[in-house]
Amino acid sequence: MKRYALAVAGGALAIAASMSSVFAGPAPCEETLKTLRAAEATATLSAADKAKVSELETKGIERCNADDDKRADDFFAQAMKVMGK
Repeated sequence: MKRYALAVAGGALAIAASMSSVFAGPAPCEETLKTLRAAEATATLSAADKAKVSELETKGIERCNADDDKRADDFFAQAMKVMGK
């Protein structure tokens, strides 16, 4: 009986661990957007880089508004990369 109880407890822990990783997910896109805008405010960019950052920010905001945090954060990360951040 003890083996069965240990197996059940171990299985429950494995399920709980996998469930918590599912909910960890990407950062909230609103927070990532705040970080991007703060970096943008202090960045010195060429006209081409500024246009690229703006384009990526717009795409990210569209995905953020659609509750697609992962793709929004990806666009914001690309914009940060353009700025060298």
